[in-house]
Amino acid sequence: MKAIVIRQFGGPEALEYADAPEPEVGDGEALVRVAAASINPIDIMERAGLTKDFNPIKLPYVPGWDLSGTVVRVGPGVDRVSVGDRVLAWASDTYAELCAVEADLLARVPDGLDLVVASALPLVTTTGAELIAVAAGVKAGQTVLVSGAFGGVGRSAVFAAKERGANVIAGVLKKQLPAAASLGADEMKALAPVDVVANAVRGQTAEQLIGKVKGGGVFASVTGAPANAKDYPSVKVVPFVSRQDAATLGRMAEAVAAGKLAIAIDRKLPLNNAAEGHALVGQGGTGKVLLVP
Repeated sequence: MKAIVIRQFGGPEALEYADAPEPEVGDGEALVRVAAASINPIDIMERAGLTKDFNPIKLPYVPGWDLSGTVVRVGPGVDRVSVGDRVLAWASDTYAELCAVEADLLARVPDGLDLVVASALPLVTTTGAELIAVAAGVKAGQTVLVSGAFGGVGRSAVFAAKERGANVIAGVLKKQLPAAASLGADEMKALAPVDVVANAVRGQTAEQLIGKVKGGGVFASVTGAPANAKDYPSVKVVPFVSRQDAATLGRMAEAVAAGKLAIAIDRKLPLNNAAEGHALVGQGGTGKVLLVP
């Protein structure tokens, strides 16, 4: 099969389109013919060798965390999915024509959702949903400020908070305001202290946003604690790392299929143009970049 292989850390040029062995399918696994894989910022960090402290990578390896596709084989003990099922997953080694995935991580692609588009969902929608439900523990009636609300994680967090009955403020860049009404938030600017900040940005912006949380409130963040967290002892700071969860992913995919949530897609590229895709994502685009084998 063809795959993207990284033999040494570096820039986008480190992404080599090459022949790779077909994955073996073990107990509890399914072999998925990949319809598309989407690029996430973590892919770029891994490619550059920046994750050795929390996610060391052994070279050579096939990058990628997101996929959608069709089950073509199942291993022993698999009864959750069958050959021919359309699926999506937060997995690993997804920049390839074929990928072996733990069957328990697979969610079905809902009717009406394009199979290629589904690849944009796994990491960002799971992270956004868990940021609200698990990290922040948002309750009905609370006021929640979602920073980075225009990105995939942020959009998902806005949806998840609204689903839990919260009043949601979308934190977006000024240039994004004209399009921000589509996010479904109640407000675009926090004028008073909030119960929760669900944070998906870094640096000075995060340091400013913690000051928006009222005493006893929560600052839940997928980018770690802000540098000035110690200056706000009355705020509960929750640095959060999301985890794979097929049930959550399935619910979020259903929301996308029903038109309740939209994850922006910038473009679709052939898998052999992965270097171009990484360059685009590294520049900070307006949506997901998908790689299609």
